Amino acid sequence: MAKQMPPEYYQCLEELQAIDFAIVELNLYLDTHPNDLDAVKQFNELAKKSMQLKVEFEKKFGPLMNFGRSYSNYPWDIDDTPWPWQV
Repeated sequence: MAKQMPPEYYQCLEELQAIDFAIVELNLYLDTHPNDLDAVKQFNELAKKSMQLKVEFEKKFGPLMNFGRSYSNYPWDIDDTPWPWQV
């Protein structure tokens, strides 16, 4: 069973999920509306914010992804639970 994390963990994870959902939706929209400058700007702003939040999240709580997509602390913490999809 996964260990209980502080409330901030769940708040940060929920914010990341909301931003990444909006990025996916904008990506789909831009596939059919590639000349919508406002949508492109919003996509880029959210992509930047998502990357920044992921860096902050991983500094506080550990990796979000495995297989070289996230850094590990010492000692090795890639196998430390909970993984984001376990909460």
